Amino acid sequence: MGFYTAKKIDLEAGEYTIIMNKKDAQELGLRSQSRVKVTNDGDSATAIVEISETMVKSGEVGVLHHISRCVAAHDGDELKIVPTGKPGSIDHIREKLEGRELSEHAIKEIITDITEHRLSDIELSAYVSGVYAHGMNLRETKDLTLAMIETGDRIEFDKHPVFDHHSVGGVPGNKITLLIVPIVAAAGLMIPKTSSRAISSAGGTADIFEVLADVTLNLSEIKKIAEEIGGTIAWGGAVNLAPSDDLIIRAEYPLRIDPYSQVLASVLSKKKATGAEYLVMDIPVGPHTKVHDLEKGRKYARDFMALGEEIGIKVRCALSYGGQPIGEAVGPAVEAREAMAALEGKDVPNSLIEKSTELAGMILEQGGIAEGRGKEEAKKLLSSGKALDKMKEIIQYQRGDPDITSDEIDIGTHTYEILAVEEGYVGEINNHGIIEIVRAAGAPYHKGSGIILNNKRGDKVETDEVLFTIYSDNEKKLEEAVKLARHLNPLSIEGMILEKHPDYRTV
Repeated sequence: MGFYTAKKIDLEAGEYTIIMNKKDAQELGLRSQSRVKVTNDGDSATAIVEISETMVKSGEVGVLHHISRCVAAHDGDELKIVPTGKPGSIDHIREKLEGRELSEHAIKEIITDITEHRLSDIELSAYVSGVYAHGMNLRETKDLTLAMIETGDRIEFDKHPVFDHHSVGGVPGNKITLLIVPIVAAAGLMIPKTSSRAISSAGGTADIFEVLADVTLNLSEIKKIAEEIGGTIAWGGAVNLAPSDDLIIRAEYPLRIDPYSQVLASVLSKKKATGAEYLVMDIPVGPHTKVHDLEKGRKYARDFMALGEEIGIKVRCALSYGGQPIGEAVGPAVEAREAMAALEGKDVPNSLIEKSTELAGMILEQGGIAEGRGKEEAKKLLSSGKALDKMKEIIQYQRGDPDITSDEIDIGTHTYEILAVEEGYVGEINNHGIIEIVRAAGAPYHKGSGIILNNKRGDKVETDEVLFTIYSDNEKKLEEAVKLARHLNPLSIEGMILEKHPDYRTV
């Protein structure tokens, strides 16, 4: 144990990290990646040690952003540093790496240690890899879900029932939440929707709705708004709901893996924490989505419903078409504009209307509204303008401009049209390619960056006809996106004749 003078370092690392002088570390018997307990005036946290001979002097401790916030450390504060051993969850992670079933106690210990930042990035990656390689059975997944709920905050609503929806993702342009929430709320049901920001997509629902309103709401604001007007669209990352999930996702992302049981637990832990009693799951199926085929989609549906029943959520699932983007717009501002245009009754792609009203209709039926004809009722609420009125109310409650129209939403001013190099029909659309191009253009950070598709699958195109237009807030980003678009060629053009036999050109 020792006392050291805090030196704040302007660096944000993923782990809770401190930097110690090599001499001080040796005196405490510490090496790189050792763990210590850091205490400052009663506040304490576990941190990972890194060692330097030059960044801090002997007697100082370098405090990075995460740990400084956790223990309220300022330059010059005297911090107590106490070495600690490895947490017990390391043994349980090894058990999963060996393919063994984890007990309820083991799972709770792992999730508690993740939430309390007691695991290094390497150890967290080992946990994710073990679950990815060996999976979890339904009992383990249930215990995982409950542990993730118990280690975070929860919203306790005074009004019931509580409805929600979620999409497992993978389809660009999936701005359906901006239609579903106001439709459902306009019907008199309560739907407090928390959504994510983009991780690997062109824009999460929170990124899209942030174009229109403030999505950073605390728990009491979410509760108040939902109970007063029926609906919210908030950023889940602003509240402490199942906090281990965000840390686990951070470990999954560089490995490009998405463990099946972790997906189930991730979704349902956050839905249970937000008080959901009824849930409609959208499972897009397609070659460039997270769910590649119907068989896997059906397995997801069965397991979401079974796990939901175990934790007290009544789940309905819809396997949706994921072969191409929903609507024509991909990117935060262009998607917000397309969603508002749909609510305003303007001419928008039918795929957006059909998917939104189908899923909203399933929620209405769960709520006892229009049994067996929920989609028709959802379309009425949309076409009558009631959903638009409710959206304006939500925007106002979330500190946005309720009078904004689709035409007033600013999109990227730098544009480039990608043309067809030959005539034919639009065949396969590479969803991943579309997302990569939009991200290269600057999304989701630059809200105005995106793509508007002029043609979609099955459309007839002529040589030099516009396939899609790229938008960006930055000229250099636009150039990068154009180069990538030419390389990836995300819209394939096909003729009606696939092959000719024999090919006389080779004779």
